[in-house]
Amino acid sequence: MNKKVRVRFAPSPTGPLHIGGVRTALYNYLFAKQNNGDFILRIEDTDSARFVPGAEEYIVESLAWLGISPDEGVGTAFDKLHAPYRQSERKEIYKKYVDELLEKGLAYYAFDTPQELDRKRGEIANFQYDASTRMQMQNSLTLSEEEVNERIHSGDVYVVRIKIEPNIDITVNDLIRDEVVINSSILDDKVLYKSVDGLPTYHLANVVDDYLMEISHVIRGEEWLPSSPLHVLLYRYLGWEDAMPKFAHLPLLLKPDGNGKLSKRDGDRLGFPVFPLEWEDPATNVVSTGYRESGYFPEAVVNFLALLGWNPGTEQEIFSMQELINLFSLDRVSKRGAKFDYEKGKWFNHKYLQVKPIEELTDIFQHILVEKDIFEDSGKVRKIVELVRDRADFVNDLWEKSSYFFEAPDSYDEKTVRKRWKEDTPAQMKELKELLSSIDDFSSQNTETKVKQWIEQKGYNLGGVMNALRLSLVGAPKGVHLFDITEIIGKNETLSRIERAVDLINN
Repeated sequence: MNKKVRVRFAPSPTGPLHIGGVRTALYNYLFAKQNNGDFILRIEDTDSARFVPGAEEYIVESLAWLGISPDEGVGTAFDKLHAPYRQSERKEIYKKYVDELLEKGLAYYAFDTPQELDRKRGEIANFQYDASTRMQMQNSLTLSEEEVNERIHSGDVYVVRIKIEPNIDITVNDLIRDEVVINSSILDDKVLYKSVDGLPTYHLANVVDDYLMEISHVIRGEEWLPSSPLHVLLYRYLGWEDAMPKFAHLPLLLKPDGNGKLSKRDGDRLGFPVFPLEWEDPATNVVSTGYRESGYFPEAVVNFLALLGWNPGTEQEIFSMQELINLFSLDRVSKRGAKFDYEKGKWFNHKYLQVKPIEELTDIFQHILVEKDIFEDSGKVRKIVELVRDRADFVNDLWEKSSYFFEAPDSYDEKTVRKRWKEDTPAQMKELKELLSSIDDFSSQNTETKVKQWIEQKGYNLGGVMNALRLSLVGAPKGVHLFDITEIIGKNETLSRIERAVDLINN
């Protein structure tokens, strides 16, 4: 009988969730849902020195916003069999396995101080704590049992290190990278437990938790691939090798330009977010923008991230969450890093904006208008949104694309004035104002017909009149169809803007 698919996303609460971490969570979620499995959120907070207040809540809120909802774990109705889901609440569980490894002689106490370790690094080039150096150090392999017990009982700070024998080939079977073989001689005797806070390190805690939580697949970033042989050894040392999960190490998200892993600095430099939500650093109060606050739809972010490292095998680019669940497979995940094309992210958001229900966009835009002390009828706002949304990538863009509907220009583009406002333009605009004041049906189509007939009868230049009228109404050579503008702002406002332009530009 096949083991039930159970995957976990296990971030550390050391700051805001990076967009690369979001993609890892997404791939875990898609894999679990496709296989009728469970997606678990676990918080790996064993590094107490790096804990940041608010980070855990940020992680939970980010996943909720994106629709990547855990079935089990932190922020959910948990399963008593596998709880708790914060590693800091599982201290006693880990201590049992630390003691087991010590009893088996597969781990040992080490009392070396930071100063002693630094001294060794100065004496030995590329020093690492392993079979070649451990007999020179202060540990239970070099000290008598009596001295070890005395140091522990007297409160000396110590760590427990795994004991790795050299020249053993360790095989990691990876679902993305196939078979990876690493010789144990390049591994150091990693710290598994710290007496100073009574907590294990990531390496032991994650193996114990994955085993006890019955995790079937560990899907994580490739930066953890070098640690995988150590984890395989821990499964072996603890007698759990037959229950070891399958590993899949995801490719990195790379800088949009140049080489290397995507960082917050790249986002700051090129002007795009690298966090799902806005984050205020509690230590510095520095605020970093997020995708949500930048106007991205969560569906667009999910769609964008899904295709950074995974290929559906078709030309299709727009996918609903359910379509992603149906199609996702680890065998179509790339081994190579994926360039983070933030312009493509904007494109995805533009596509989702175009198909959003107009009522939803109208409601969002009305909230933006209220913040600007503009209170308009929803019917008018709806018409404006319908006219300008093709030009917008984000809902926030709707104001920049449509502000002239709500506010008359108080200045006029100088370049356009020089090019389009001729000597005879004021007289033509005054005539046009008289014509417009006589039109009762001010609909776009009727007004356009009347104005074009008048231009033809007068023998005026069509482009000259239209460009001057647009400058009068908008203040710049931009905007939607000219007579859609006149219909929505209405006759009185149209006439007022023409009169104002003639007065201000001439003066």
